[in-house]
Amino acid sequence: MVAPRRKRLSLQTQEALWGFAFISPWIIGLVVFTAGPIIASIYLSLTRYSILKPPVFVGVSNFTKLFTRDRLFAKSLGNTAYYTLLAVPLRIIVGFTLALFLNVKLKGITVFRSIYYIPSIVPIVATSMLWLFIFAPQTGLADYILNIFGIKSPGWLQSEAWSKPTLILIGTWGVGRSMVVYLAGLQDVPVSLYEAADIDGAGIWRKFVNVTVPMVTPTIFFNLVMDIIQTFQVFSMAYIMTDGGPLNSTLFYNLYTYQNAFVYLKMGYASAMSWVLFMIILCFTLLIFKSSTSWVYYET
Repeated sequence: MVAPRRKRLSLQTQEALWGFAFISPWIIGLVVFTAGPIIASIYLSLTRYSILKPPVFVGVSNFTKLFTRDRLFAKSLGNTAYYTLLAVPLRIIVGFTLALFLNVKLKGITVFRSIYYIPSIVPIVATSMLWLFIFAPQTGLADYILNIFGIKSPGWLQSEAWSKPTLILIGTWGVGRSMVVYLAGLQDVPVSLYEAADIDGAGIWRKFVNVTVPMVTPTIFFNLVMDIIQTFQVFSMAYIMTDGGPLNSTLFYNLYTYQNAFVYLKMGYASAMSWVLFMIILCFTLLIFKSSTSWVYYET
């Protein structure tokens, strides 16, 4: 009895060792490329570090400066909050609406689904250059169309008032990724619920409000969380198209963090900024998860 038990234990140990061996590349990658930099950034956020010299421990002075003396910190955070507050609802509405229109059984509908999805996979540099051409002052396509109707150009990316709305509009152009998720959620709604609603005499609007929306709330919840995380980290478009201008109107938080880290070589200060952003995103994510119990419906 003892020998077979030892044999089983030996086989289990070998299987465990082989299992760890197969996942070791992932574990090494997690420690080296994720956990390591996270731990290092915690320490660097408490130091004055310029890359060229060894880090000097300064305690919480980086955080104190952020909240008391850095005017651009508040400006960049305000710009990011503005972008998130407008971009997230717009992305949800546009993505969900497109999914509703494309959730039909028509010949060639897959072609239209592909067309609407393509913008989300176009490289951000190519997208930015395309929209720079469209919103170019005087010579751009947008101004050309406005001139036809005798409307004065608002300035688009060259205007302090219109620069953020313009970037929000450009960001919404790539809503195809969330559209695909909504489409999958819509196709997962049981047909029997619509049949039951038809028997009860419900119209299109009643079926949409009482069947479609409740059954798709898990998908809406997922996209809401992902969109908030992504919009709080907006960087590429502003970096390529405006570099924070005009008058810091598009100086988003991540762009300002990048400038501190790689332009001003304030790595310790940039690390502190990164942890502040992490805590902000974490708080918003936890609030959404907490509120989900009152509006997200799961069929089970």
